[in-house]
Amino acid sequence: MRLATAAMLVATTMAACGQDDGAKASAPKAPATIPELTKDPLTLSFIWFDWPPAHALEAFANAEYTKERSNVTIKVNTVPNANWHDAMFTQFAAHKTDFDIPILDSQHIGEAVTNGNILDLTDFVKKNIDVKAYNPYLLAAYGQYPQAETGKRDENASMYGLPLLGDTWTMIYRKDLIGDKPPQTWDEMISVAEKCQADNPGVSGLAFHQANGSDAAAVTYNTVNGVYGGNLWDSKTRKIEGVINDTAGQEAMDVLVNKMKPLTAKGSGNWFIDEVNAAVAQGKACIAFNWIAASGGLLDPKQSTLGTTREQILDKLGFATLPSQKTNLVPLGGMGMHVSAYSPAANQAEALNFMKWFEQADIQKKWAAAGGVPSRTDALESPEFLNAGPFNQVYADSVSRMRDMWNVPEYARLVDIENTNVNAALNGAKTPKDALDDIAKEQQGVLDSGSRKGGGGL
Repeated sequence: MRLATAAMLVATTMAACGQDDGAKASAPKAPATIPELTKDPLTLSFIWFDWPPAHALEAFANAEYTKERSNVTIKVNTVPNANWHDAMFTQFAAHKTDFDIPILDSQHIGEAVTNGNILDLTDFVKKNIDVKAYNPYLLAAYGQYPQAETGKRDENASMYGLPLLGDTWTMIYRKDLIGDKPPQTWDEMISVAEKCQADNPGVSGLAFHQANGSDAAAVTYNTVNGVYGGNLWDSKTRKIEGVINDTAGQEAMDVLVNKMKPLTAKGSGNWFIDEVNAAVAQGKACIAFNWIAASGGLLDPKQSTLGTTREQILDKLGFATLPSQKTNLVPLGGMGMHVSAYSPAANQAEALNFMKWFEQADIQKKWAAAGGVPSRTDALESPEFLNAGPFNQVYADSVSRMRDMWNVPEYARLVDIENTNVNAALNGAKTPKDALDDIAKEQQGVLDSGSRKGGGGL
């Protein structure tokens, strides 16, 4: 039975009609219909990086999914964020994984698809998922490859994942220090932060991600690049050099390094999610930026010096969408869930069943209430989600403003180049212009060394 099921699941088929030559995928296809599920005890294993949503997912799934699949235990294995990509792709390269459902960053999909590491879910999605219930941009970002130039889902493109967690940045501001009204423009935000820092010794004006790891420093630069009207590349021509380091790109790097960096705390050059949250919780920052999905702990009195109750903390903290400048773009975060091509057949079948269950409207609302950030529009607009946290309305208001990064198989190499150089500029090891020019030259070299074409995300 296991071999028969395996044959049904892993019927290798070249996927995605209509893809260009460089984007042809070799991912094996999942069946449209979920195979018979085992009644034996089974552990369905995820892999994600170590942060609050990973722990929330394990608790939520074991509490809810097991109500109908009592023989199944959900295990969400976590690794440090900096090791996340390699922890998955090292096992992919060995064609043997100890996880069934990898949680891939949206930009990881191309690398996994072109190497045949995850199942092609196109037929499964058509039969089991109400795709019209989702914002088409989110559905594409977390599952489609290659992405359309518009960023929206192409009904003729193949699907390799489904949304697990949506996300974007929220601006976190001290209402007791700068007032109840958040700054509306990026320039105004910098000015307000500068005054707040001057008026409150020991409190830095800003706190944001600067680390040379994961996508920390790169997302920070990309966010500033976006609001000041820049672009990361021309996805049609695959040109980076002359695009990211054009006049708008240089202005963005100048703003980041020469105007924002001086308003941060000493020693913050390697700050990422946890360090920014700690600065806010300890009352050491006037304005901060962080991923919404990682912001829940800020309201925990056990982790904060801003109050002994959630209400006292909320008297001091405000959450708002990012200020605009020349554009109103915000970064797209979040991830999709996928099925390992090397997982046992029974686990692949269980993974498909979990996905179908997880994407139902009522389950998505429960996930939202448990701390998740949904992608279904009905769940996004539900009271369960909007009332679950003061930053959830920020996410709902930001969906139409999101911009993703390059969705290409070379993503890991591109983001590493950008992280290293932006971090070097922030820490004074390179001038802003040299850092930007080096990013452009090195990233262009990566793209030019491959034969692939296309790729979306912007």
